[in-house]
Formats: sequence, C-alpha cells, structure tokens
Amino acid sequence: MHIKSLSLGPLGTNCYIIYNDTEALVIDPGGDAEQVIHFLTETKVKPLAILLTHAHFDHIGGVEELRNHYNVNVYVHQMEADWLDNPHLNGSTLFMGGEIVTSKAEKHFEHGPLQFNNFSFEVIHTPGHSPGSVSFVFQDQKFAVSGDVLFYGGIGRTDLPGGDIKQLEQSIKHSLYSLPETFKIYPGHGPETTIGQEKRQNPFFPSN
Repeated sequence: MHIKSLSLGPLGTNCYIIYNDTEALVIDPGGDAEQVIHFLTETKVKPLAILLTHAHFDHIGGVEELRNHYNVNVYVHQMEADWLDNPHLNGSTLFMGGEIVTSKAEKHFEHGPLQFNNFSFEVIHTPGHSPGSVSFVFQDQKFAVSGDVLFYGGIGRTDLPGGDIKQLEQSIKHSLYSLPETFKIYPGHGPETTIGQEKRQNPFFPSN
C-alpha cells in the first residue's frame, strides 16, 4: 500500500491518496480536482470512495468534480452531514467571500472498522476542531490520517463554529496518543509527524 500527498485548494490542504496496484481511496480533496485525476490516471488506479475527515470548505473543494468523474460515494460524519451544501456551516462564506459547496454525502461514518476491498482501517471520532471530525487509523500499515486535529507541533484551531478545545484535548490525548509512538500521522496541513514526537514535543498537548 502506498500513500500520496497533494497540497490542494486555497489553503494548501493535504489530500491523501491511499492506493495499491489497482485501487485507491481519496481523502480530503480540498480543490484542484484535476491534480487528483491526473495522479490517478498516471498511476492507473481507480478510486473506490472519497473520505472526508471533516467538512470545512478547504477540505471539500474537489469533491463534486471527483465524485462525478468517477461515480463514487462520499463519506462524512453524520454530525456534519448538512455542511457540504451549506456555505455558512462549512465556513466558505466567512473565509473566502464566496461559496464552496458540494452535494450531500451518500454515506455517513460510524465509529469502528471500515473496509473497501483490500483497504481496511478504523474510523475514530476525534471532535474538537469540528463536531464531526474523524481520523482514519491504518493499523497494519502503522499510520493515521488526522485531518485538522493533530499537526506537526500543533493542533487544529477551535475558534470556528462547533470548535471545542476541551474536546480536542480529549481526542488527542485519549484517541491519538493511545496509538503506538512509531505511528506516522498524516495531518490536514503541513508535514507528517509521529505519535511519539508529538507526545514529547507538541507545545499544546504534550503527554505527561
């Protein structure tokens, strides 16, 4: 299994493509859908689904084009089911001065294991940055995609509607920090990190 990171959209959101020889999962296509299509075409893999760690505008800008191009389902947490087509909820009117919207998701995440053909991972609810934030934990491959919950030396902001600093702390300390220290973390923005590094050096929520 391989992972490709693309910096997409107005805020350089990390879109992750998890893929093998024939198939892929697309996580958080924040814009510039043509870049994702180009990579998938060049790699000769077919996407099975679009997975959203949360529904803020900078993570959804490429959803509609990709969904229509490949005829695949979009997954988001139930708590943010209404955000995709609501520019006030997803924040695009506040930050962009315009609307970034997409059709509602076909599927909603449930906490626990999820499988698409040969891709197996766990969905964990990690609220705080937003009410429906989730992280994807790939146990066998020893990495997690954390969205805007945990960053390299940082954490997701909590001053947006639905943000909650106490929830974010609980999500990081009790869900993500419970993973082995060797686990890689692929965040929604910025470079990758590891659980061990953040537990020791994260200035917001060190493990102590």
